[in-house]
Amino acid sequence: MKTIYERINDMRGNLITVTAKGVGLRELARIDMKDGRSVFASVLQIEGDQVTLQVFQNTRGISTNDKVTFLKRQMQAVYGESLLGRRLSGSGVPIDGGPTIVGEPINIGNSSFNPVKRVIPREMVRTNIPMIDVFNCLVKSQKIPIFSVPGEPYNALLMRIANQTDADVVIIAGMGLTFKDYQAFIDNAEEAGSMNKTIMFIHRCTDPAVECILVPDMALACAERFAVNDKNVLVLMTDMTSFADAIKEISITMDQVPSNRGYPGSLYSDLAARYEKAVQIEGSGSITIVAVTTMPGDDVTHPVPDNTGYITEGQFYLHQGRIDPFGSLSRLKQLVIGKVTRDDHSDLANGMIRLYAESKKARERQSMGFKLSRWDEQLLSYSHLFEHRMMNLEVNLALEDALDLGWKTMKECFQSEEVGIKQSILTKYWPK
Repeated sequence: MKTIYERINDMRGNLITVTAKGVGLRELARIDMKDGRSVFASVLQIEGDQVTLQVFQNTRGISTNDKVTFLKRQMQAVYGESLLGRRLSGSGVPIDGGPTIVGEPINIGNSSFNPVKRVIPREMVRTNIPMIDVFNCLVKSQKIPIFSVPGEPYNALLMRIANQTDADVVIIAGMGLTFKDYQAFIDNAEEAGSMNKTIMFIHRCTDPAVECILVPDMALACAERFAVNDKNVLVLMTDMTSFADAIKEISITMDQVPSNRGYPGSLYSDLAARYEKAVQIEGSGSITIVAVTTMPGDDVTHPVPDNTGYITEGQFYLHQGRIDPFGSLSRLKQLVIGKVTRDDHSDLANGMIRLYAESKKARERQSMGFKLSRWDEQLLSYSHLFEHRMMNLEVNLALEDALDLGWKTMKECFQSEEVGIKQSILTKYWPK
């Protein structure tokens, strides 16, 4: 039976406090205002009979004598095939002008998938981006962030991945997006013809902070249900620092004791609860998560990237418009390189990176005015080709074509005995 309360004790930002009994954490409530409008809220904290709720929309117009009805259920998303091609807010309301979503109501924010039903990932997610596919493979069910500074083209990189992935469903979880960024995701999906397999949950920078917190939960709840139904789902989240900042804003409003740089002490758990949704389900589908984490001041010790690094399985470091091979790492790549990919993959990738590292030293010698040797000249020529053919984010190549291009690039600059790759691989793959 629903319980109705007719007194709001306190309002601070998007938080209200009500004297109530018999309610549970995360329980959904409806606030009926005098002008006939209704907004929803969720139970955030219970102290005795004092219940604090987060309001999902703006609290403007709410008065202390409005009615609060507890609905005896949690916040829910709607799951169904009708989600494909749609755009929704953080509270699950369509924002694309389309009809109401029809489907099955599902709770959000549930526990991660049962570890007993998880399997060791051994399949590659193809992106056709050489700096990912060749050097740091994205593995099905992996959770991996893109570390970047604000202003880098991280959203453009996510769009490339969305367009070129072989996943069955792509879910974009946008947090703190400007209208320009939001429109860019729409235009990209329409131009690429991928809208029919794309779902967007969007929080714009002008929306309430509480909706920012709901976005990843909405996206991941739907992703989990698609995965259970044999779909391979790729979840692209941007920006997890905006998500963490929304949590910080609400915790400050609640007068909680802050931890590092004002973030709550629960930050690690808040991030892990979302990232750990990545899973490959035995006999069914999978969830792979790629999430942007912007680093204020390019500071990797900032609490958000610092905590993220302990949770995830590597990172892509986006620097000066490119994925930096020295700051990037995929801890799961060894599960697929040379096992589900060509047998030259590991040797070629390691050899190319080693030569590129040496070329950086040659550039330093050149910048300091030292006389360059023939080997230095070869390295400089190689670095130019490597950056143009491999590191350029506009390059769109299937893995096998990228590997062939890698061999071609090395042959143009070096003799086979100079690249440091074992003879058996050279005999099989060195271009004739």
